[in-house]
Amino acid sequence: MAAGSRAGASESGAAEAGGDGPGTRAWEDRADRADRAAGEDQADPEAGEDASAGETGGRRRFGGRRLRATALAVLAAVLVLAGCGFFYRAHELRSAPAAENRALTDTAATTRVAGDIADDLARVFSYTPDGLDATERSARTVLTGRAARQYTQLIDRIRADVTKQRVTLSTQVVRTGVIRLDGDDARLLVFLDQVSRRGKAAGASAAAQLTITAHRENGQWRIVDITTR
Repeated sequence: MAAGSRAGASESGAAEAGGDGPGTRAWEDRADRADRAAGEDQADPEAGEDASAGETGGRRRFGGRRLRATALAVLAAVLVLAGCGFFYRAHELRSAPAAENRALTDTAATTRVAGDIADDLARVFSYTPDGLDATERSARTVLTGRAARQYTQLIDRIRADVTKQRVTLSTQVVRTGVIRLDGDDARLLVFLDQVSRRGKAAGASAAAQLTITAHRENGQWRIVDITTR
């Protein structure tokens, strides 16, 4: 009986010991748990890398938003400054003395004075040997003050040569710019083309640039001063 009991106990102990050995279910369960734990440990670094990458991407997106915000702020500042410049320029044009210069604001009046002065200059600076006296009389109706005196001196100086050498002068106004128009006073810049001939010889061309001061009397613009530029 004792020997049998010991044999049974040995078999029971061996069974218990064998139940936890290789190939048993308990041993396989512990191996599976160990593998899962190892897999989790290996996955942790990747999770850390993903988190780090996420943080880097977040910083880049944040930096991009800040850059765009800064660019928009700079653009807004430029637009504001440009608008202020336009308003300032408009204020200058409306304020004195710029507002008094009708050459900037009154197109009809500017066109009229430019046309009248252009016609007057073409008439008084165009002559023929036989028509010089008529030209001089016409000049008296459009010239006054210093301009009238200047013209008289010019005609007196060239009269003999015009008659003797049969000089013909033709003048055409090619461009007129009104510098200032204030009430009955105007200042203009005029460009002329002139062609002169002596007898039957070929004509000689020349260009001239004049600054004209004009004054309106009884509705008529008259030239007060002529300056060669």
